Amino acid sequence: MGEFKVHRVRFFDYMPSGIRALAFNRDTERLAVARDQGSLEIFNFSDNYCQEKIFPGRDGRSIEALCWVGTRLFSVGLDGLITEYDLENLRPKYAVEAYGGPVWSISCNLQGNLLAVGCEDGTVKIFEVLDDGIQFQRNLDRQKGRIISVSWHPSGTKIAAGMMDMVRVFDAETGRAALRLLVERGVGAAKNKEVVVWSLAFLSDNTIVSGDSAGKVQIWDGLMGTLVRSHFITKWDVLALSVASDESSLIAGTSEGLVVQFQFLQSSGEQQDRQWVRTRTFKNHSHDVHALVLTDTAVVSGGMDTQLVVRPLLDKVEKNTSESELRKIIFPLKSLVSCAKKAGLLLFQFPGHLEVWRLGESEGYGKDGDRLSVKRKPEKLIHLKRKGEDHISCSALSPCGTWLAYSTVSCVRLYRLQQSGNNISITKQPVHLLAPSEDGKWLATANTDNEVHVYNLKKLKLHCTVPVYDSSPTAIAIHPMSSNLVIGHADKQVFEYSLGQKEYTLTWSRKLQKQGLHPHWFERDTPISHISFNPQKPSHILLNDAYMLCIIDQSLPLPDHKTRLCNQNTLRGLPESERVQHSHAFKICKRFQDVLSVSFQEDESLVIVERPLLDILSQLPAPVRQKKFAT
Repeated sequence: MGEFKVHRVRFFDYMPSGIRALAFNRDTERLAVARDQGSLEIFNFSDNYCQEKIFPGRDGRSIEALCWVGTRLFSVGLDGLITEYDLENLRPKYAVEAYGGPVWSISCNLQGNLLAVGCEDGTVKIFEVLDDGIQFQRNLDRQKGRIISVSWHPSGTKIAAGMMDMVRVFDAETGRAALRLLVERGVGAAKNKEVVVWSLAFLSDNTIVSGDSAGKVQIWDGLMGTLVRSHFITKWDVLALSVASDESSLIAGTSEGLVVQFQFLQSSGEQQDRQWVRTRTFKNHSHDVHALVLTDTAVVSGGMDTQLVVRPLLDKVEKNTSESELRKIIFPLKSLVSCAKKAGLLLFQFPGHLEVWRLGESEGYGKDGDRLSVKRKPEKLIHLKRKGEDHISCSALSPCGTWLAYSTVSCVRLYRLQQSGNNISITKQPVHLLAPSEDGKWLATANTDNEVHVYNLKKLKLHCTVPVYDSSPTAIAIHPMSSNLVIGHADKQVFEYSLGQKEYTLTWSRKLQKQGLHPHWFERDTPISHISFNPQKPSHILLNDAYMLCIIDQSLPLPDHKTRLCNQNTLRGLPESERVQHSHAFKICKRFQDVLSVSFQEDESLVIVERPLLDILSQLPAPVRQKKFAT
């Protein structure tokens, strides 16, 4: 693999936003994730859980709940708006005022033609879903308190609504309240303390399941309005519920970070004698679990600690497969760091601003693992605030450090950096082209339809389109010397495409696909996030994900399936004469964790930007409860 002088960067104070809501489309296997800053993310579970799309946030935008209607996505928030999203252009398509104050919840009937939203003014409002939008239809009977949660019965004839101290069941056709279910305050609770019904599920057998702020999951008879059973699972709030598609199990998320599973099991030998029984408890979060989804094979959860956790149900998946791996998705797949390797500058992207830093300098060289003394500390040069209310969606810094560009959903801005000694000034320039490749000739783009296009910037026209592969591209880069395009995909495959010949390279890419990648390469649970090239060694390609760095040396043979993939330690123990026989193209390093960016400098040193998860958790509010040893 070779030795490199590494700039280990940990002064990027990036803070991911907490997860507020989840919605899963079982037909397309797409998961929508809403975060506290108003941003949205779409994950494709059928393509190795790839983060497929990101909708940047906006100042003042609030998302409290999400809902899929077929392939259309809706959200509601405390701004009182119902918003549908344009999934092609990655922006809100339109927003309709609910005229009920802040909107807390949204639910779609099974038929997919009606939406119910719960509002601050105590009304459940019904909207009809049309081809080109939504239209208000009617209000259900107004209640005294805000409507926190809503759920349709699968038949579409009834709606359950959760509020303070009670659950109301409405006739969806007449709008009249048919039942009132009073929620207990819990043992030892103050009489004047209200109980909030945070989440509801209305099952096909007319069972209603509620989760409330008194720590209870309660099972109700939705026909008679009686309490069947009450499960006290926490001293704190039960914030979220989710039911399996076959209604055989459900999960509940709490404010102490627990996810509790219930299953509908037989209590005796008779088939009709079945009841909801608590079976398992999962602890994958340190803080509140705000949102849950129960898929056919996994429990998906998210909350204040910013992590999206996919925990497989081991009785539903095959062991030792990709589906049986526990996944914790923390950072966005898109790059938040840009490196000007010729100028020694770094660009950090935040939702509301950009920062430009100059790398520090060290004295001399050392052995593997040595920490070198710092001669000059890193220095923050620019703090650039964005214009307008839209959050920054992407940004870039040119290799020479002279140009800086960023975009939002509404505009693209280009700036020129002028350096005089240790001072940098900034002036705005008009823009009509995006960032080119290093030689200024090519521009490669990848879209959410898995298409990769390459443009000739000197002729200002499309040069070629790479054959469409059925997995999403997660990283692309153009080699500065050979002009070959290297592409990494969500399923861990790597391709090299010749822009001159307009085909996959015969000497490497086709050979790699014929032989196949090493089986251990596919055991990684995070996709390639960045690709770069060693300026001093053209045959070296550097790939990285959040937990691994890999240098592919195209001058060496590919590893066969019997060879160890990570064999650097083995090679060090062999005599020099035997190393050549055991060496192969893949050189892997796992010394760094929570990696956001890896880049080569002109002097062949590496810049590695890390954002340790413990640093993120240390900036969150204290959890309501921390488990201590032997308690």
